[in-house]
Amino acid sequence: MGDNKAAIAEGRTVLGIEFGSTRIKAVLTDMEHNPIASGSHQWENRLDHGIWTYTLEDIWTGLQDCYRDLAADVEKQYGEKLVKIGAMGFSAMMHGYMAFDQKNELLVPFRTWRNTITEEASDKLTALFGYHIPQRWSIAHLYQAILNQEPHVGNITFVTTLAGYIHWQMTGEKVIGVGDGSGMFPIDSDTCDYNSKMLDQFDALVADRHFAWNIRGVLPRVLVAGQEAGKLTAEGAGKLDPTGTLQAGIPVCPPEGDAGTGMAATNSVGVRTGNISAGTSVFSMVVLEHDLKKAHDELDLVTTPSGEQVAMVHCNNCTSDLNAWVGLFREFAKAIGANPDDNTLYGTLYRKAMEGDADCGGLLAYNYFSGESITGFNEGRPLFVRRPDDRFNLANFMRTHLYTALGALKAGNDILMKEENVKVDFFYGQGGFFKTKGVGDRVMAAALNAPIKLMETAGEGGPWGMALLAAYMLQKEEKETLEQYLAAKVFHGGKVETTEPSAEDVAGFDDFMKDYMAGLAIERAAVDSLE
Repeated sequence: MGDNKAAIAEGRTVLGIEFGSTRIKAVLTDMEHNPIASGSHQWENRLDHGIWTYTLEDIWTGLQDCYRDLAADVEKQYGEKLVKIGAMGFSAMMHGYMAFDQKNELLVPFRTWRNTITEEASDKLTALFGYHIPQRWSIAHLYQAILNQEPHVGNITFVTTLAGYIHWQMTGEKVIGVGDGSGMFPIDSDTCDYNSKMLDQFDALVADRHFAWNIRGVLPRVLVAGQEAGKLTAEGAGKLDPTGTLQAGIPVCPPEGDAGTGMAATNSVGVRTGNISAGTSVFSMVVLEHDLKKAHDELDLVTTPSGEQVAMVHCNNCTSDLNAWVGLFREFAKAIGANPDDNTLYGTLYRKAMEGDADCGGLLAYNYFSGESITGFNEGRPLFVRRPDDRFNLANFMRTHLYTALGALKAGNDILMKEENVKVDFFYGQGGFFKTKGVGDRVMAAALNAPIKLMETAGEGGPWGMALLAAYMLQKEEKETLEQYLAAKVFHGGKVETTEPSAEDVAGFDDFMKDYMAGLAIERAAVDSLE
């Protein structure tokens, strides 16, 4: 406590702030990367004239409340006011569209990643570039606005992400971290900058519109991890801390997206490493050692905070249907006079699943609460189906729902690993799917045919990852890479448990997937038949 008090008084701390979809969170660490204080603010996006957005008022009141909560935590714990900080950084949910005019005024409401209104632009840009451009990417939003002939596009002088906007307001610098930038426009990992050929292609595509701007001129400048991206200005300090307590001049690292901070927080920035977040939704990321042979709609290409190419498989559905079935068993337990807590209920059912057949005995389920782009669904209908002679018992039933929670993820990763021959040494796992020891990790290892590593703690998630990137900028040695820094100075003493895939489980999951892919016609019929 005394060491932390002195560190705070002397400014030997690092701050990371991340804007998530439902929470803005700040984490203050010491110079050894240990979290020593935190603050948060809950918020929700709103649907405004068909656009999912957060207002500028939402953004600033949320940021200030989050910082106020952090400062109060510091003062409560250590009796010190937060005056000086060694380094800081800002991150946020990736993608989306914030467009500004020459007066630095927002031209249209912030369009978040959640909007699926750019299908035409996404398809045309993917065909033009030969590179998958998801609907949520900034360039898809910009081109769709052009296709829609929206009046504001002629007045654009700057387009950025939420993290890029906050950083600009804090420092005056119109820059972006390469990882966040990779969700705006395709990145060339050799140059760690936007793909020059594709920039030219885009300008040629819209040349007949005769805009006063070109694409290079309106995108933020790309920086990589370790570079200084400006300093907190007096104006920025006042916006962050309206009390005037926080001093200006703090070095600020490049703003990053939540994918990049997740990679940093799980030590998954090296080639052939991967990470998985599995909860309500699930996504995996693998750092590539070579370019993919072709574009795949199922795979998004982003980068690490240092610019290495990363293949992402993002699925909308994971544990929601599984949780619903566990809820049904909870009702039954209560009906017979039992009242198990969640750990007992989930643990019992999950462990029972591991007694089932490796192929789930022929049972099949789909966990599609919502659409699933990996398998081509705009809507979903959760369902369970079996043949009369399948081996129907509790163990196989539960195993089926654990498997299908990862069905779309496996379909995407099978493209990556079997068609593109991408190699991965291991995945770090995090999220509720892994809570029951020896179950989620074993099933994930079978699905991806790769070792799954679980850390004893992943710190404080994204904002902690952002603080690590700020600390790297401040403390790195000459020519020390981010991968080397994280391995030697952050994660060297952490406890990690590794689950290797078993040949029987891998073969069983592959057999399950044959039914899963063939049975998509059943899911399609359910969507078409049940309004």
